[in-house]
Amino acid sequence: MIRKQPNINLGAAILFLLFCLLFFVLIIRFFSIQATGEVSGAVLAAKAEKKYTSEKRLEAKRGSILDRKGEVIAEDASSYKLVAITDSSLSENDPKHPVHVKDPEKTAKELAKYIDLEESEIFRILTKKGAKQVEFGSAGRDLSYEAKKKIENLNLPGIAIVEGQKRNYPNGTFASHVIGFVEEKEDEQTGKYTETGKLGVEQSLNKLLTGTDGYMTYKRDIWGYILPNSKEDVVPAKNGDNVYLTLDKKIQSFLENTMTKVNKEYNPKKIIAIVANPKTGEILAMSQRPTFNSATREGINQTWHNEAIETSFEPGSTMKIFTLAAAVEEGVFNPDGKYKSGSYKVTANSIPIHDHNRVGWGTITYLEGLQRSSNVAFAKIAKEKLGFESLREYLTKFGLDQPTGIDLPHEANSSIAFTWPVEKVTTAYGQGTALTPIQQIQAVTAIANNGKMVKPHVIDKIVDSNTNNVVKKTATEVAGYPISAATAKQVRDYLETVITSKNGTGKKYKIEGYDVAGKTGTASIPKSGGGYMTGESNYVFSFMGMAPKDDPELVMYVAVQQPELETGKVGSDPVSEIFTSVMKSSLQYMEIKPSAKPSVTQSLNVPDVIDLSLNEAEKVLRNHSLQTVVIGKGDTITSQLPQASESYLEGGKVLLQTDGKATMPNIKGWSLRDVLKVTELTGVKLKTSGSGYVSSQSIKAGTTVKGNETLTIKLKKME
Repeated sequence: MIRKQPNINLGAAILFLLFCLLFFVLIIRFFSIQATGEVSGAVLAAKAEKKYTSEKRLEAKRGSILDRKGEVIAEDASSYKLVAITDSSLSENDPKHPVHVKDPEKTAKELAKYIDLEESEIFRILTKKGAKQVEFGSAGRDLSYEAKKKIENLNLPGIAIVEGQKRNYPNGTFASHVIGFVEEKEDEQTGKYTETGKLGVEQSLNKLLTGTDGYMTYKRDIWGYILPNSKEDVVPAKNGDNVYLTLDKKIQSFLENTMTKVNKEYNPKKIIAIVANPKTGEILAMSQRPTFNSATREGINQTWHNEAIETSFEPGSTMKIFTLAAAVEEGVFNPDGKYKSGSYKVTANSIPIHDHNRVGWGTITYLEGLQRSSNVAFAKIAKEKLGFESLREYLTKFGLDQPTGIDLPHEANSSIAFTWPVEKVTTAYGQGTALTPIQQIQAVTAIANNGKMVKPHVIDKIVDSNTNNVVKKTATEVAGYPISAATAKQVRDYLETVITSKNGTGKKYKIEGYDVAGKTGTASIPKSGGGYMTGESNYVFSFMGMAPKDDPELVMYVAVQQPELETGKVGSDPVSEIFTSVMKSSLQYMEIKPSAKPSVTQSLNVPDVIDLSLNEAEKVLRNHSLQTVVIGKGDTITSQLPQASESYLEGGKVLLQTDGKATMPNIKGWSLRDVLKVTELTGVKLKTSGSGYVSSQSIKAGTTVKGNETLTIKLKKME
């Protein structure tokens, strides 16, 4: 019989005890887990819940932006987006059927065939550390249906096409700086993209437009399929609010189309235009050039600023509207009072200020000074009639020294130059002081709205897209009462003569069938090193107008900076093209009935005055509302231009040549067309420089002229 070794028995005994100990520990662990439901401090039920529960984000729809009548300006539309799941833990339960990107190199190579990204960049995105899901920026968004199907047919693990939303701007270039655009930014940690409004309403109301995402949780098996009879927990998304603007799509379209045409023809540095309702402060249209396409972002790098809101500049003579209103309100404007035009010294030691033609028009009335846009007239009104202190008070009353508070971002303030006497008079006629266009629009509502100045706004109402309830409605807000209703009416009557008078600088702004009141402006452009730019077109040409004059329904501001002007063109041409076209179309669209009054300036046939005495001829022409210019020292008329029976505008110049020696008239301030009549009658040769109206002549007025002489004139642009 073989005897067992003692050490074998000992080993067996130790193993037995070890197994018993392990079994005992397992039993205790089992009962412990059963009793507490926890492992290492973690609840097993929670782990199981997490492992077999999935959550799906329910994307909120961004609110739409609409015009005053509900026409869509910006909205979310369906789109296809490429995403990649890069979290390998999601494939642990079924390695044979991976749900994440298993082969980034192959995946990058295949995707590069269908999206606009380099293979290396796609690979970089797919291998981003810590990311569980990634997107591919603009290259992976807005996929066509064809591209979507081709990518799906590749059957690449971890690659999915998600149907989502994209921001759509159906009108393209349309009040783009008012509306703004939406930019998508990637979250560095999650790799997901979020939408953020940039510029305009998209930025200022971004929070209201964005809404809140919802989510849905559900039970799934190890292959990711929803378990039958499982309960879904859904928290619905809250879509963003819809924003209704005061813009009118029709009027905005009139403005965009006309500005595009003028921009193409004159190629200016800038165009700014605003159309508003003076009774409510509603902005019906606002645009600028350069601009951009909200849908494609084309042109965005040319300017990020809403020039009507964010930029202040010297207004030029449109400022005279408010100086005039202040003087009328204070009872110090006498339209029939006379003054010497041309130049004016504010103080004994100051440099003289000049009228825009440098020489003036002799002694004229203050009303004619308004019509001719005389700087001297308004300098004298500011200093001698109104007074500097009173003028400064009216700048505040008209809100010209503070932002309007319009509901658009980044509004700039004015810069009022009012320290020295010269600054005070130049501010009165629009130089030295800088205003924003929107400040001028707010101020002019007081003129158009019988003394009541209203705050401008672009938000009409905000509507909850989920319930269709109105969250907020913008009411008309009175910004002040700077003048009386009687003053406002009187100022409108005066401003109408700027358009209707034979001396008016605003004749081009006449609209057939409608009475227009307004004021032209020509503002110098400061140079960075001091002083002002020189050159025929280096100005900001502008017009502030309203119609119909007796009860204005619309006010409109247009400014054109440094247009390229061909021979015969002046700065008011592009401005008037925009104003007259948009204003007339808008009034007709709004069904504002035309005035029954005939046009003030009539066409007539020139009477025959040849062989009449000078006195008789002047009397006949005066009775026909025609001006006379005499060339010669005799008493009998030998020739005339225009000739008898020619059609001519009331108020035009008729040149009369008498017997005896011919003499040169004072032609300063004349158009080139009128000067050519002089050369035709006298036979002198003509040499010109510049464009616009005569600022100097080489042959002095009253001098006897001979046919072989040369008349040299310099032309300069006027308002």
